[in-house]
Amino acid sequence: MVYEAEAGNITIALTGDAMINRHMSTFREPAFLELVELLRGADATIVNLEQLFHEWDVSYGSVDTTSFQVSDPSILNELKWMGVDAASTAMNHAFDYGEAGLLATLENCKRYGLPQAGSGVNLGEARAPVFLDTARGRVAFMAAASAGDLSDMAFAGPGRSDFPGKPGINALRSKTVYHIPPEHFEALKQLRVGLKISEREEARSRFQPQASEPLDETSELRFMGELFQLSDDYGMETTCHPGDLAGIGDWIRGARKASDWLVYGFHFHGSAFAGEFHGGSRIGPPDFAIEFAHFAIDQGCDAVAGHGSHFLRGIELYHGRPIFYSLGNFIFQNETVQRVPVPAYAGLQLGDDATPGDWGLARSGGEQFGFAIDPVFYRTVVPVCEFAAGTLKEIRLYPVDLGFGRPMSQRGRPVLAGDEVARATLEWLGAVSEPFGTEIEIEGSIGFIRPPAI
Repeated sequence: MVYEAEAGNITIALTGDAMINRHMSTFREPAFLELVELLRGADATIVNLEQLFHEWDVSYGSVDTTSFQVSDPSILNELKWMGVDAASTAMNHAFDYGEAGLLATLENCKRYGLPQAGSGVNLGEARAPVFLDTARGRVAFMAAASAGDLSDMAFAGPGRSDFPGKPGINALRSKTVYHIPPEHFEALKQLRVGLKISEREEARSRFQPQASEPLDETSELRFMGELFQLSDDYGMETTCHPGDLAGIGDWIRGARKASDWLVYGFHFHGSAFAGEFHGGSRIGPPDFAIEFAHFAIDQGCDAVAGHGSHFLRGIELYHGRPIFYSLGNFIFQNETVQRVPVPAYAGLQLGDDATPGDWGLARSGGEQFGFAIDPVFYRTVVPVCEFAAGTLKEIRLYPVDLGFGRPMSQRGRPVLAGDEVARATLEWLGAVSEPFGTEIEIEGSIGFIRPPAI
């Protein structure tokens, strides 16, 4: 053996969403410093940036949201100090400050030396991998986000020989079909006639790649930009856009040729508020997310890290490779943004005398609803995937506590969880992973997934 990478051994640590606007290197709790050492100890550690990084010198790009997530660029140094080696920038806040905000973020990632994937000055750059050279092998990281969570202005676009491409993120479109019983199918038909909505108007839906496909009018119709099919019962089916899969697949296969290990980050949402998913209907990932994760591994990826829902979803082992359908929040300082624009205040009915602190507290109605009242948003895990001789040997799941119930000025910073929170977190994760046939063994305050020997 000439090179260490030939052995096929590596450890890869994955984390969820980072909304960070505080310095981390000042803190010294043992449970925090142990977490930092855990991240630093992996051969590669990857995070999702659920925000922008600029100096508030660009105008806001949206007027229909109350959540503008941005931080001072120097905070990127804090992530690096914690041991983060690369980050995804493909997420729904990418255009909170328009194209200028995204480009400033990409420039600041370069300036502070944090490699990113998922965004670029054109579609090719957004789909391209970033490479991490580790002592034990070269790791390629790529990222995408669900188009359904984005403004169409956030999509990266290809260029031509005579025209530049469009800056944006690597957006994966999906097709949604709603299944409805006969009586409501007929009611929708009547609504279309009564409202005088033409088929041409329906075909303008920006997220539905099937818009130009011919319909079987006896069993299919479009209404308000969505596709409905006649069925015996209610249901919803989602599938990935084949053209997007083809383009992403080209980049995965190319990266496979130029690296020893591949990781894909995928940002997609679902319901994310207390009471809407505890019944179980919204915990699982949508069909298209499962389709994409399987596709990524079939094309050559060694792991898929999902994020976006802000709570933990299940873990699947697919062909011996791990899929994390959501790693929840890793750093969740979404309420202590230092500056916010006019639409953020207006959306919460706050006047000109309000300050960012007022805005942060108003997001939860004075901590009466939303994220602030449910511990599920403040508990996560850091999985460390250990590969040996090219095969997944073990996944160690380290529970993390983000300080649920603490004041807004404190909560959201990760520390390794104590026994009670650790067990509750691992039991939750075990329950949502059960539909995928994944068993989590709990030993002390750590969870273990051990693939069966092949």
